[in-house]
Amino acid sequence: MSVRRRRAVAVLRVVTVAGVLAGILLTALGPATVTGLLPYFTIQSNVAVGLLAGYAAWRAWRERPEPPAVLTGAVTLYITITGVVYHLVLANPASPFAVAQPDRAPGEALGNQLLHTVVPLLALTDWALFDRRGRMRLRHAAWWLAFPLAYLAFALLRGLVVHGYPYPFLDAGELGYGGVALVSVLLAMAFWLLGVLLVGADRALARRAGTATPEPGRPDVRPGPGPQVGERRRAPVVAPRPRAARGAHETDADLPAGPTG
Repeated sequence: MSVRRRRAVAVLRVVTVAGVLAGILLTALGPATVTGLLPYFTIQSNVAVGLLAGYAAWRAWRERPEPPAVLTGAVTLYITITGVVYHLVLANPASPFAVAQPDRAPGEALGNQLLHTVVPLLALTDWALFDRRGRMRLRHAAWWLAFPLAYLAFALLRGLVVHGYPYPFLDAGELGYGGVALVSVLLAMAFWLLGVLLVGADRALARRAGTATPEPGRPDVRPGPGPQVGERRRAPVVAPRPRAARGAHETDADLPAGPTG
């Protein structure tokens, strides 16, 4: 990686970290405190992005390898979920789970947009432009569901204690556990498809760049380089067959001449 590219990567990731910190602090200017924000998937996914971006910026600056693809893919997927669910489900008036948007002060409104729009776009830009291609596998899309499922269990157990739920589609008091289960299955399928889409995009970009990485245990079957321009192909050398294998009608004169001298 060139010095200019390394600096660009580090700057983008530092900006991402700053966006996460500013988003959380500005959002906390409203009625919710920082600790009161922690149970939300939005905050947890943004914190994950900030930690990964800071770590990856340090590795890029020190010319170290990128973090593992399964980690970068997971965090990219979770922050994408944050943006998609907010804009299509929570802030969409046509959604059955739309939440009435309160009148926010300018600082709080900016923090809300940083967490739900700006940071997801920065994370996707980082992944699309600077992540090393061809490292994701289709099985990762299933592995990445572990955290959303763990969050579901956390939200339901917490709801039993505080009698409140962070999102309306997880409100067992209103929907019942059967309703929450149905919505959760549909969301899990949607999140898995998003993960598959992420893996597919990684493979497409790898093919375009010619940097696909074979899976462990599988040979790399990519064709090697062909002859260079102006290079003549060498004729194959035919070794003489042993005398015992010659036919009765063959003589030494019938065999191809070997090198002399």
